[in-house]
Amino acid sequence: MIKLKDGFSGERALVVPRMIIELMEKDPLVSMLHITDIGYYPKAKHHFRERNEPINQYVFIYCIDGAGWYRVGNQEYTISANQYFILPAGVPHAYASDKACPWTIYWIHFKGTLAPFYAKEASLPMDIKPIQHSRINTRIDLFEEIFNTLKNSYNLENLRYAFSMFHFYLGTLRYIQQYRNATNNSPTDNENIEEITIHYMKENIEKHLNLEDIAKQVGYSPSHFSMLFKKQTGHSPLTYFNLLKIQQACLLLDTTDMKINQICYKIGIEDTYYFSRLFSKIMGMSPREYRKSKKG
Repeated sequence: MIKLKDGFSGERALVVPRMIIELMEKDPLVSMLHITDIGYYPKAKHHFRERNEPINQYVFIYCIDGAGWYRVGNQEYTISANQYFILPAGVPHAYASDKACPWTIYWIHFKGTLAPFYAKEASLPMDIKPIQHSRINTRIDLFEEIFNTLKNSYNLENLRYAFSMFHFYLGTLRYIQQYRNATNNSPTDNENIEEITIHYMKENIEKHLNLEDIAKQVGYSPSHFSMLFKKQTGHSPLTYFNLLKIQQACLLLDTTDMKINQICYKIGIEDTYYFSRLFSKIMGMSPREYRKSKKG
């Protein structure tokens, strides 16, 4: 049976049973790279792990918001939003969320003959700065697909598909520039404020951004940027950002079985009551009514 754990509000985690891990280790394809544990911890206050007895898995942690720290061997590092690291197998380690600004993380424990290759040099904090065509949201969607594939079934085809996606997922980090350059949206010099801003909003849909954060990305003062953006879209930047958040919430309501509080964290809203009011204002019905409604 799939083991799902609840600890932090909005948390999702999955632990692959030992019997399935043994099956993966015997498969010629999946044995090269396979996941043993996978999860998502939003605003993980008081999150702390210390393993003085080394484990035989590599530990991948991708921080998308907040901050934390980790220690591997005798070296300690700080980690902040848009950074990841991979802890090597067989080495004592510890990691924790920052007390004042707790991190939101995607995490994966993995093994396999290819694991050392992807972990190489990633024991240091690695940057994934959101820039134009950074495709961060695409990578997050890929994580969700891996998680849901494992959650749905442990049959061999699912395990092999999860392997293929995870291989690609790590490749988007190991070869980050190639991943960004491969986008169909080739960079141009005359992209307007609307396109740049909406791209930035989509890449940061899980965060709480203010007007100053968004204006900084296009190099204008908040007031001038707000005027230009509203002229192009008919909406203020923050109103448009909320529209994108609710659009993403609708997608998650339609295509996943996530709970309402889990969806809130996936779109950067911590207050479920505020989310329900905002959703109802934009969609004309509550999130639960929307999920039950017939589409198409």
